[in-house]
Order: sequence, then structure tokens, then C-alpha cells
Amino acid sequence: MNRITINPEVLRHNIEVIDGWMTKHGANWTLVTKVLCGHSDTLHVLQKLGVRSMGDSRIDNLQAIERIVPNFESWYLRLPHLSAVPQIVAAADVSLNSEIEIIKAINKEAGRQNKLHRIIVMIELGDLREGILPGSLVGFYKQIFELPHVEVLGIGANIGCLAGAVPNKDQLMQLALYRELLELKFERKLPMISAGSSSVLPLLLEEQVPKAINHFRIGEAVFLGTDLINAGTLPGLRDDAITLEAEIIEIKEKNLVPMGDTSLITPFDNDLTNDENAETNPYRRGYRVIVAIGQLDTDVAGLTPRHPGFRIAGASSDVTVLNIGEDDAGLKIGGTISFGVNYSALLRLMSGKYTEQVIEPPLAKFAEKLKDTEQVKIPPVVETL
Repeated sequence: MNRITINPEVLRHNIEVIDGWMTKHGANWTLVTKVLCGHSDTLHVLQKLGVRSMGDSRIDNLQAIERIVPNFESWYLRLPHLSAVPQIVAAADVSLNSEIEIIKAINKEAGRQNKLHRIIVMIELGDLREGILPGSLVGFYKQIFELPHVEVLGIGANIGCLAGAVPNKDQLMQLALYRELLELKFERKLPMISAGSSSVLPLLLEEQVPKAINHFRIGEAVFLGTDLINAGTLPGLRDDAITLEAEIIEIKEKNLVPMGDTSLITPFDNDLTNDENAETNPYRRGYRVIVAIGQLDTDVAGLTPRHPGFRIAGASSDVTVLNIGEDDAGLKIGGTISFGVNYSALLRLMSGKYTEQVIEPPLAKFAEKLKDTEQVKIPPVVETL
């Protein structure tokens, strides 16, 4: 059986380390749970750890969190779509916005629900995803800052989430200046600049993030420890919180290079190894293992065998093939091979229905252990402003 194992002790470690970085910088942060896809056991782990500010891009997931973590502060992280404004206002305390028409619809709906909905105005800084152009910021804010059922918490940005633009200090300084401009122009405080993400953490560790950037939305670094700028793992974090275990369905000694002519008739890109030492000798033989996981289940290009000598040779919709070396490495049919996952691979595994997802060590055992230790706390952001 294939399964994703989620280690709560590693999650706790990463949360504590990142929370320490936030405290040192004087910032608040929201844990981005999108990749969990509402997985209840992991949400229970976060609840046990005292996490009370979480963000997601799916309304169903926010509702799942609410069932497990009562009174948590909810951030809706996808730009609100007009057809879902009633559900977004009901499910989220804060949303990220860039369209006046939608903000006015949120204001009207929040009034109908007798709520105050808080927003971050997103500004485009070069990644060409969401955000208004800086030149239109004053006119934009003028139309929304007096809406009675909407509170503008501040401004924000996404950098590196689409085009891969690398965050830099100058971009973040621009946001600080934009906030100063709005505060002077309208004589009204904007307490938050929400521009930190996992991609900004390398700058934070180099003390290159301006103090004005006081809110971070962090997900990938918590679950995978990823250094998105320099590759590898961020200093102090662990990359083994989540592991894929895929069941072995064949072990055989075979040629390592296909015989005869090959073409691009396969539906998937099988140049997965990026291995400069890939075998080219058509007569060389070695052991190949097939595991019961494929492109239907995950992004196979985002899998890395935990064993340093194993290499992914290719994948179809249902299976993945590995070259494992000169012998069978003691592997058996029905056993498993463990893989690390990147964000893309993990997202598809968690959102799919074909792979079991388990907490290891089990939640009850982890909760019992927590009784004897001090918990990390991620309080609601708005309450601390």
C-alpha cells in the first residue's frame, strides 16, 4: 500500500524554528495549510501545537479547519471570486484583494452578515501574478478605505509564486514606502505589510528584510523545509516531515537502456533524473524496481528517493521505475521505497484519493508527549496588532 507519512515532531521543530525567526524580526505570521487539503489528522496536530492563524485557498479547507481548530484566525489566500463572496465572508476573517468591484461586493455581503471583513490590498511587484500596479494605489485605496464593513489591514505582495521572480530588499522597501504614502495621504494607519513567504526567508536570515515587513504567510518551509532561492534546506529546518512510501510490485535484473528505436510516443516526460551519469551502454544490466505510484497520483518529477543510490528511470500514469544498482539491495515484493517530495508532488498526493495519509508517530502518542513539554504558540495576527 502506498502512503504519505507526516511526522508531527518534525513539523513541531520547523514551526518552532520559524516562529523564532519571526519573533526576532518582530513579525507575525500565518501558517499556510493549502498543501494539507483539509487533512484532519494534521490539522489536529497543528491544533495541539497551538496554531491559531492559518491560511488556505479553498473554502472547504477553511471550513475543515474551523471544525478542528475553533476560533482560529482564517486567511483566504486566493483572490476572492465574485460568485463565492458570501461563502468567503462567512469562512474567512481576512482576504487578499486586488479588484475594487469584488471589495465592494465583500463590503455589501459583510454588512448583510453583520461582520467586519479585513483585507490586504495586493500590489504587483514583478512576479506578474495578483496585485494592482503601484501607480494606481492611491486612487484604489481612496475608493475602499471608507467602506463600513471592510477594514484595510494593510498592503501586501506575492513574489516568486508564478514567474519565479527572486525577492529582493529593494522590492520590500518599496512596499514600506507605499504604506508611508497612504498613511500620509489619508491620515490613517495601516498596521500590516504582508509580503513575507517561504521565498523571502533566505533574505530574512541574511537580515535583508526591512522591519516594516511585519507579516509572513509561510507554508512550504514548515512542511518541507525548502530553501526556495538557494535550493536545499533552510538552515535549522528539517526536510523529513513528509515521506512517500511506495509499494514494490516488481524487482528484476534488466538492461538499463531501452533496446531498439525510441520516440516521443509516451504521454509523459520521462527525463526525470537530471542525472549526468545516466547509463548509455545498451548492454549494461542492473536491477530495476517498479513501484505502484505514477503520474496519476503525483508529480513524479518532484520525487527524490531517500536512498542515495537509487535513481528514477521513468514513470507512466500508474507506475514509477527505478534503477537501484548492481544487486537487489535486499528489497522484497510488497516492501516499500521511500521518497522525499517537493511541493508540487505533495500537493497532488494530498489532493488525490489514491494514497493513504497517516501521522507517524500516531496523533495520540504525539499528544501525550506534548503534555510534558512547552507548546509553541502561533496566535491570531489581528489580535496582536
